[in-house]
Amino acid sequence: MTLFDRIKTISKERGYSIAEVERKAGISTNYMYQWKKRNPSPKALASVADVLNVSVDYLLGKTDDNSTSMKPKQVDITDDDYIMTYQGKPIPPEDMEYIKRILNGGKD
Repeated sequence: MTLFDRIKTISKERGYSIAEVERKAGISTNYMYQWKKRNPSPKALASVADVLNVSVDYLLGKTDDNSTSMKPKQVDITDDDYIMTYQGKPIPPEDMEYIKRILNGGKD
């Protein structure tokens, strides 16, 4: 299985299109399609691995263990650039404000 095939497979398992993975990884549209013929930069590959929550070694085929990476995902709850979800559905903004108040100990 090639690098691109692994990315395509794990993207589908995670519910992402290739375009979504590229956007989330901060790389150019259709850039990953070039990886069929040439190697990506280490930075781009690491970004894609982070988005898919797998190791770079898995993407490169050095391991068949596609379990989530050991690096925990952390997002600042006040960062509006991320869409928080619960059971795959976006959390409405009014509920996010309520969650923020709870996490802040009831303080605004």
